[in-house]
Amino acid sequence: EVQLVESGGGLVQAGGSLRLSCATSGFTFDDYAIGWFHQAPGKKREGVSCIVNSDGSTNYRDSVKGRFTISSDKAKNTVYLEMNSLKTENTGVYYCAAFRFCTMTNIDEYEYWGQGIQVTVSS
Repeated sequence: EVQLVESGGGLVQAGGSLRLSCATSGFTFDDYAIGWFHQAPGKKREGVSCIVNSDGSTNYRDSVKGRFTISSDKAKNTVYLEMNSLKTENTGVYYCAAFRFCTMTNIDEYEYWGQGIQVTVSS
C-alpha cells in the first residue's frame, strides 16, 4: 500500500520557520519525484517545490526561492520542505505527492497524495 504522510505543520509567526516532512512507503523511492503543494483558503492547489529522488535535482516556485529548501533522505524514504522567512500568504494546507517527474504545473498527473497538513502563519 502506497502511503505519503505529512508532518511538521503548525502555527508560526511571520518571519518564522517550519520544516515539513513527507514520509513515504509502498513504492520505489528512486523511481519517483516528490512535490510539495500549497492550497491557500479558497484557492486552487499550487506547486511549491519538487525533487527528483534519484538525482536530487530540484525546482521551486519563484515566490519561495531563497526561502524554502526541499531535500530528501533516501535512507528514510522521506522528503523535507524547510520553510524560512514565512509570510502570511504561506498559510494553508500543504500536501506532498509522488509522480514520475518533477513538475509543479501538471498537478493532476501526480499519482499518490498525502492527506495534507495545516500551516498557519500569523502576522
